[in-house]
Amino acid sequence: MRGIVGVFSELDSTVDAITELKKLRVGDVTVYSPTPRHELDDVLRHGPSVVRRFTLIGALVGVTFGYWIPIWVSDYWPLVVGGKPIASWVPYTIIGFEVMVLIGSLATVAGLFINARIPRITQTVGYDPRFSDGSFGIWVECRPDEQETVRRVLTEKGAEEVHGER
Repeated sequence: MRGIVGVFSELDSTVDAITELKKLRVGDVTVYSPTPRHELDDVLRHGPSVVRRFTLIGALVGVTFGYWIPIWVSDYWPLVVGGKPIASWVPYTIIGFEVMVLIGSLATVAGLFINARIPRITQTVGYDPRFSDGSFGIWVECRPDEQETVRRVLTEKGAEEVHGER
């Protein structure tokens, strides 16, 4: 799909352009910033990260295996001591907790890589090396009939350069 890229030197004009584009609902907006800025987060209004679901699922799987493995080992090679139960949950809580933390943290890292699309196999459309040097960029993926509106909005809001990309 085609889109329009706008290059901005100031944060305020970038925020104004994003606000106007969101009002017009012209297409999917991607913002490039040299540093993380809370102003951009506020205007883009992203919801909570889905990485936390990876953490929860990994932690639940980890605690399940953390209890299951020693219980299975105790049942497979029983050590009967003074009438105590062979498989008791109390001593296995430490193992369950440690495996929960291990698998939960590995799942968090995996979720981070999956959601960040790392490694990125295809080239990022709309990216310009100036966006790492101090300029802000807005990539708007839009239909051909909306491109003129997007160009006008980006230019009016103070874009230094506006050009189309594929």
